[in-house]
Amino acid sequence: MSELILSIRDLRVTFDTPLGPLEAVRGVDLDVRAGEMVGVVGESGSGKSVTFLAAMGLLPRSAKVTGSVMLNGQEMVNAPGKVLRNMRGGLMSMIFQDPLSALNPVHRVGDQIVEMLQAHQSQLSDKDAAKRAVELLDIVGIPQAAERAHQYPHEFSGGMRQRVVIAIAIANNPKVLIADEPTTALDVTVQAQILEVIERVQKSFGTAVVLITHDLGVIARVADRVNVMYAGRNVEKGGVNSLFDHPSHPYTRGLLASLPHEGAERLTPITGFPPNMLMPPPGCGFAPRCSYANDDCMKSLPELRVFGDLETACLRAEQIIVNGASS
Repeated sequence: MSELILSIRDLRVTFDTPLGPLEAVRGVDLDVRAGEMVGVVGESGSGKSVTFLAAMGLLPRSAKVTGSVMLNGQEMVNAPGKVLRNMRGGLMSMIFQDPLSALNPVHRVGDQIVEMLQAHQSQLSDKDAAKRAVELLDIVGIPQAAERAHQYPHEFSGGMRQRVVIAIAIANNPKVLIADEPTTALDVTVQAQILEVIERVQKSFGTAVVLITHDLGVIARVADRVNVMYAGRNVEKGGVNSLFDHPSHPYTRGLLASLPHEGAERLTPITGFPPNMLMPPPGCGFAPRCSYANDDCMKSLPELRVFGDLETACLRAEQIIVNGASS
């Protein structure tokens, strides 16, 4: 088993709002090992991005973060600013989902890569940093990298800007690369190219990748393990093949059933809406939308339990598995 690089334990994030505290993340546990790709999936608002923004210390002061985030043996939660700055971009980097807002519009893309390099490698000369910036642009597939390094973000297409963001993220060879919806708003062909770039970085540098997405097709293609999130909690996790072949949580089954598949005339949506996290339910967050739920599901908050190769937070998982997803 490869080295454990990132370990998240009982991570909780609460935002102070005018309507009261909003519980965005409620006790998430997650491990990431060297060289693997871990998928994190769930609907919008499930807590995927907030979990890793909290892990990197990038949330606003209105957020209360508790629990533990150990990165390469160093605690990140409530760490001093200097420690966080050294870790961010050095040991752990993030590819943000909107490359246009992630890049500074008034600086050349090459200069932005140089800034990242010299922030963590102060001994690097301007000449060497500029040379390395061109190399990084070439690695992520930017044609005519030496010339494009002198251009501004607005002169790049959406897919090319995303490649620049990836180049910045991998500049210092981080141990963990968090890709937050890296293919959002890109056409299918460009999506495939961006995923190939991320896979190439992972294999070339041995980087652990956390892929945050709502696209289960992407997860099926590239991930080694999957964490399914709902209402700020992990509801199911395990190897990608096991999760796709025999999921034991109704929410995971619903996500898979909603995908287009051969022979299906109509898609099967998940009915209902996610819970209001200003008033989180006392029981399973998915219970009001679940056709298998009973009174106990409404009252008791289920913890993750082992079912074969998966861990599932469902009180009725045994019945669902035995009866072949019937109540």
